[in-house]
Amino acid sequence: MRIVSWNVNGIRAISKKGFEDWVKADGPDILCLQETKAQPEQLTKNLLNLEGYAAANFRSAEKKGYSGVVTYSKTEPLRVTSLGVEEFDSEGRVVATAFPGVTVVNAYFPNSQDERNRLPYKLRFCEAITEFCNELVKQGENIVLCGDYNIAHTEIDLARPKQNENSAGYYIEEREAMTEFLSNGYVDTFRHFVKEPEHYSWWSYRGGARARNVGWRIDYHCVNESLMPAVNGAEILPDVMGSDHCPVVVTLDDKKLK
Repeated sequence: MRIVSWNVNGIRAISKKGFEDWVKADGPDILCLQETKAQPEQLTKNLLNLEGYAAANFRSAEKKGYSGVVTYSKTEPLRVTSLGVEEFDSEGRVVATAFPGVTVVNAYFPNSQDERNRLPYKLRFCEAITEFCNELVKQGENIVLCGDYNIAHTEIDLARPKQNENSAGYYIEEREAMTEFLSNGYVDTFRHFVKEPEHYSWWSYRGGARARNVGWRIDYHCVNESLMPAVNGAEILPDVMGSDHCPVVVTLDDKKLK
């Protein structure tokens, strides 16, 4: 099972940049998009019913042109839920789709913003998503929490850590929130397989940052520890264009999903 997560920075915008051709070429079994910035009624039939996919589960923000997630899957999920917390569901931040052996939680974590303006909201979200995942695992489910976390967890996860100690996405409070999440029994799959630096998933549009690879790794697939034997690998696809983020991937062995 190939699960791809991508913050597309506007699904309508990326649809004009070869998105559907890329989907056909890559062919993920499950495709999780964040920052869709659209309600379903604003989308073309091609985006509502992506070719090759049996289901498209959207969660949109009440505010138009803002936030939002969608999970496309080649098979119909057994169950579809939101986070169940109004202050986050109203911004379309989570959709969870259950499949045999695994529940995929597609999440768009809030941006803490300059001067920590939205940090309290971000930290409440981190607590809520941790509780949500913990409850699923307690019920005997395996989970993949994928998406744009808007957090570079450690120094290795951004090109210029010292210069960004007081930057949104690298505030100590949100890094500690991610450490707390992982301490509940979850694994950052990419970092499990890849230990070296200079692997990023987001680059500023300014100053040719992407060409120079001055980036941040803020997009993740984290899984509960007991699912790790089924994880075959994780990767980042920096050569895929169309957004300021690139897709990230995790591959699971279907035969090991229980």
